Amino acid sequence: MTPTVSGAPLRVALVGYGLAGSVFHAPLVSATDGLVLDTVVTSDEERRAQARAAFGDVRFAASPDELWGRADALDLVVIASPNKTHVPLATAALKAGLPVVVDKPIAGTAAEARELAALAEERGLLLSVFQNRRWDNDFRTLAALIADGELGEVQRFESRFERWRPQLKGGWRESGDPDEIGGLLYDLGSHVVDQALVLFGPAVQVYAESDVRRPGAAADDDTFIAITHANGVRSHLYVSATTAQLGPRFRVLGSAAGYVKYGLDPQEAALREGLRPAAGLPWGEEAEELWGRLGSGESPLTGGGTPVRTLPGDYPAYYAAVAAALRGTGDNPVTALQAAAALDVLEAARRSAREGVSVTLLPRHDGPRHDGPRHEEPRHDGPHHEAPWHDTSHHDRPGHDAPHHDAEERHA
Repeated sequence: MTPTVSGAPLRVALVGYGLAGSVFHAPLVSATDGLVLDTVVTSDEERRAQARAAFGDVRFAASPDELWGRADALDLVVIASPNKTHVPLATAALKAGLPVVVDKPIAGTAAEARELAALAEERGLLLSVFQNRRWDNDFRTLAALIADGELGEVQRFESRFERWRPQLKGGWRESGDPDEIGGLLYDLGSHVVDQALVLFGPAVQVYAESDVRRPGAAADDDTFIAITHANGVRSHLYVSATTAQLGPRFRVLGSAAGYVKYGLDPQEAALREGLRPAAGLPWGEEAEELWGRLGSGESPLTGGGTPVRTLPGDYPAYYAAVAAALRGTGDNPVTALQAAAALDVLEAARRSAREGVSVTLLPRHDGPRHDGPRHEEPRHDGPHHEAPWHDTSHHDRPGHDAPHHDAEERHA
């Protein structure tokens, strides 16, 4: 990637000012030293008014096409528009010569993500994926515990991103249209799968169960994913909008101890309330009573284990790393190839849920960096398919059935 050498602030254009754009990207870009929010792309007058009130003299464009004509006046495009627009907009931005940040999921298929990565490499441009949950307070704490050997050899990783939302909210995320790339598998599933791969390395086998439970729902709203990693660790991941009693965010079992943590990272709630990270002020902190517990034997719910201080959440670190990468002083914090590895798992999970099988993934070398504990041999259970996942007919978008599948399985 060709670095930006100017000392002036890097000018950022933000495409989309819905939840992702207004709550996450705009505030975090504006809070990052060396970045300035230059342009917001939205034709919605109410959203323009909100952006103007929050960010003063920001410019506006009605369409992303307006950005490509003034690419020389910009240093980065952030794509926070609906999922189905991610690939075409990222492609257009890269062809216009602009570095790109794309909200997760970067694409509907791993093949599309790798094609974008190849285009960015060909053009010598940054292409980064906003996987902010790598900077959650609980995830940072767990990663530190594993790195310090506090758990011994990790054997099982349970991760839950559960909500109780019995009523539909409406909108494209709950649409059954496969072109929308909606549903929880690709929404919250993008986070929990990415975290598992970062901690424990590549997946070799995937099994999933995916259901549409709420009346009137058209996309999956209750999904379970089981991953066997190449090092033998097993990840059990839950994403749901129908959980009446929430489980622990993390339950991680090792040969020496376990770690259990309840509750969600506080940064999203703070950003929704209009709070902003600022240099020198606390950010991402949580109260002591919310700390997770480390120990063995007795359940943490009855006092077992020792409280472990939760490290502060640090969403601002993502855009600080993007700015450093653009200036040639740091690495891309989340690459498109890492996101493609997560999409390999999500596509396998969709197939597994639809067909009722375990899916074997062949090794690749473009996934997330992994420095965690490694076991000698991977374990495999249940039926599996030996054909390379990426060589079969399963690059269809979420919800599309391969030609030989029954139509009634499309929402599984």
